[in-house]
Amino acid sequence: MDFSYSEEQKLLQDSIVRFLDDQYDIESRRALINSDLGFSDAHWSQFAELGLLGVAFDAEDGGFGYGSVGLMLVMEAFGRALVIEPYWSTVAFAGGALRQDTRSERRADLIGRISSGELKVASAYSEESGRYHLSHVTTGAEEASGGWRLSGRKSVVLNAGSADLLIVSARSSGGADDRDGITLFLVDRDAAGLSLQEYRTVDGFRAAEITLENVEVGADAVLGEVGGGMAILDQAEVWGILGLGAEASGVMERAYQLTVEYTKERKQFGVPISSFQVLQHRMVDMFIETEQTKSLVLMLALALQSGENQAQAASALKIQVGKAGRHIGQQAIQLHGGMGMTDEMAIGHYFKRLTAANQILGDAAHHLKHYYER
Repeated sequence: MDFSYSEEQKLLQDSIVRFLDDQYDIESRRALINSDLGFSDAHWSQFAELGLLGVAFDAEDGGFGYGSVGLMLVMEAFGRALVIEPYWSTVAFAGGALRQDTRSERRADLIGRISSGELKVASAYSEESGRYHLSHVTTGAEEASGGWRLSGRKSVVLNAGSADLLIVSARSSGGADDRDGITLFLVDRDAAGLSLQEYRTVDGFRAAEITLENVEVGADAVLGEVGGGMAILDQAEVWGILGLGAEASGVMERAYQLTVEYTKERKQFGVPISSFQVLQHRMVDMFIETEQTKSLVLMLALALQSGENQAQAASALKIQVGKAGRHIGQQAIQLHGGMGMTDEMAIGHYFKRLTAANQILGDAAHHLKHYYER
């Protein structure tokens, strides 16, 4: 099987790298993290102009038809540069849910607006007591006045503060942990009765706790079928893990490169520490873990194309992201010394992103437990 990229895919990759080399460095990222918005609207508009926001979506829905491989290429490059814009929450996870919308006209409209940079979407799928289970939903949805009334709380909603639209999972029937009876709703972020408390995460991104108090939405706000939301969330999770895994592979690669560069510069006993064999072995291990992660990212991207073994491939990738991310992050920090954890050193930012990536959509232990069930 030929795993090489096509000419179009290479051109896409090259255009992303050139843009990021010109626009992103650790100082500008630090300034964006400390800004009121937390990222750059100008960068978001440039993503749209370059076609990056529509790269993963089908052409008939207003995208560019690169699918899972396109998402993989973009997010791997974004990982190397530690891009702070809400690409994962809008394009990877929310995009994975919206592509399942059975209403083709609305799907094309929403995806078209995402591709043009007009619309940002966040997904409120997790709850405080959920422990990574997307099927644990206590937020209630009851029919009212020809529509629905939503009440409950959602936790760690990534990039909710900057989103225009939220995808909210709520229980329209069944018990708190039943897979059946979950319905997804499209809710405006500024809807009456919806409030959020935003905060910064350890890796510099933004998240929020959301409270819904009798939030009323119309019948047309339902995404997919009433009570059938888990099928959509399952697919969104797979697309989300592909995006996270690809980003993490880029983070790992850059962390490895920064570590090699640093060991060539730092000297002990009058020679660069990169000449010490025991440290060379540790850096080789970092390289191997990075390449294994890339292989599993590609495996999941191909599984999404074929439609086979998607959930199991996603869990395998998430296990590797957690295991390799911890190993590479710890080795990078140790080889940099204590200064590696300071905000001034880029390597600390890469370590923090790998730490956060392990927690999003279930850590390695969670996916290892459920791998053989999928």
